[in-house]
Amino acid sequence: YIPVSRPCLCVTAAVSWYDEFQRLYDTIPCVEVQALKEHNDQVLHLSFSHSGCLFASCSKDCTVKIWSNELDISLQHSSNMRPYNWSYTQFSQFNSDDSLLLVSGVFVGPHNSSSGEIAVISMENFTLLSRVRNKPYDVFGCWLNETNLISGNLHRIGRITSCSVLWLNNAFQGIESENVNVVKRLFKIQNLNASTIRTVMVADCSRYDSPDLLLDYEEQLAASSTCPVFDLGSDSEEEEAKPKQTPEPAVQELLDEEGVTAEDGLQQFFDDIMEGRVRPAMTETELETKVAELFVRNRTKPPELNLLSTDSNSKTKYLIFTTGCLTYSPHQIGIKRILPHQMTTAGPVLGEERRSDEFFDSLDHVIDIHGHIIGMGLSPDHRYLYVNSRAWPRDCIISDPMQPPPIAEEIDLHVFDLKTMKEVKRALRAHRAYTPNEECFFIFLDVSRDFVASGAEDRHGYIWDRHYNICLAKLQHDNVVNSVVFSPVEQELLLTASDDTTIKVWRSPRVVRIQQARKPRPRKLLFSWLMNQKS
Repeated sequence: YIPVSRPCLCVTAAVSWYDEFQRLYDTIPCVEVQALKEHNDQVLHLSFSHSGCLFASCSKDCTVKIWSNELDISLQHSSNMRPYNWSYTQFSQFNSDDSLLLVSGVFVGPHNSSSGEIAVISMENFTLLSRVRNKPYDVFGCWLNETNLISGNLHRIGRITSCSVLWLNNAFQGIESENVNVVKRLFKIQNLNASTIRTVMVADCSRYDSPDLLLDYEEQLAASSTCPVFDLGSDSEEEEAKPKQTPEPAVQELLDEEGVTAEDGLQQFFDDIMEGRVRPAMTETELETKVAELFVRNRTKPPELNLLSTDSNSKTKYLIFTTGCLTYSPHQIGIKRILPHQMTTAGPVLGEERRSDEFFDSLDHVIDIHGHIIGMGLSPDHRYLYVNSRAWPRDCIISDPMQPPPIAEEIDLHVFDLKTMKEVKRALRAHRAYTPNEECFFIFLDVSRDFVASGAEDRHGYIWDRHYNICLAKLQHDNVVNSVVFSPVEQELLLTASDDTTIKVWRSPRVVRIQQARKPRPRKLLFSWLMNQKS
């Protein structure tokens, strides 16, 4: 018995509470209608084409399979990536006109190898068009527009300091003229404390003024946000919500001292240590982090100042990714604006011109989750970002970036409004995960107009209602559920992928009744055959 206030009914555009009950009872895709068993290893990811006619699946068996979405789903094509030295396929995404498929995979290598590759496959004849290196492999990659995709690269600077470079790549690299650029650097971002950029995705700002639904109605407007949000482009930072881990006093004095350049501060810091004037109780790891912070102080291009005032009718897009600043496990969401002139590989390969001292790009916005992020997904209108995370202990202090805090078994599903950069709903809960922090893997989620679904490690997929924050259904598998995906044209169709090597097809009770009514009854067919035999 769940108390629901009357404004919720207005949000769903329902005529009556009976209609709402019928929607929640009859349109949830919770009836299993088919199990696809063509994969022979763990199925890791599913993605639909925008038309809803096709979907792709990636697996530990190192194949990407293309399926035809008809009344009875059938396999249309399978590509084996082992000849390209892949260990397995992990992610796929159709471009906006469904003519190309991006497939992300992991290279064969030692256990600690982080290298991967992105392949582009033509949907016309299933030929491989191009391949792009991708490091670390859990950047995954994504489409920026119809013909350009984003990949990553990682350059080590020190033991726990690195630089992530995000590249824009043309999908037709083997076809374009040698006189035309097929790659261009988008951003170059410094990583501290063993963190890296991972899980990139693109949000289209032009769709914000016509959202599928608004979540910030009266209850949400009155609710306070539980996750601190740092707006790096303004002076109104909300950092009071979480205690900060401050540098050592001697280093903090250097960082706060006005009139001292980064180079002078760094040199002074070393001189003080060598001459014994400062004896900070630092480990080698802490010293590397402080030196990196001082070095990058005046060598970073400033962030965009008015991220929240983006013209919704413009072609501006947001690049969204997981990152961090305290440890290697992803615990922050970084947001970087992509301007229209950056959305093509034309121009200098190293990107737009910058001053010699602007070595790195800064983030325009950072959302701190205070936990290990294990999944992200956008609503169909790109207005809301849904984030799966496993929380850290409330008052934990991270002293060693190579030893992140323990994480909760319960998964929190946060919801952020990308127009205001605020958390607009309390975290959704029901699903669980058990893998420890150092081995934690990605669990994909998906969002439709009215529902949000996620996998889990408790052998179930889950469906929540976006209006009421309630869990509506549990979808059973025999092992971990890695990925879920709604049909983009029919939210009463859901697919789930599991470590049990199967893909399950789920439809709503309403659709199942309609399909059963259309099927001819065997008894009537037999009667007709007998009558024909007599005549």
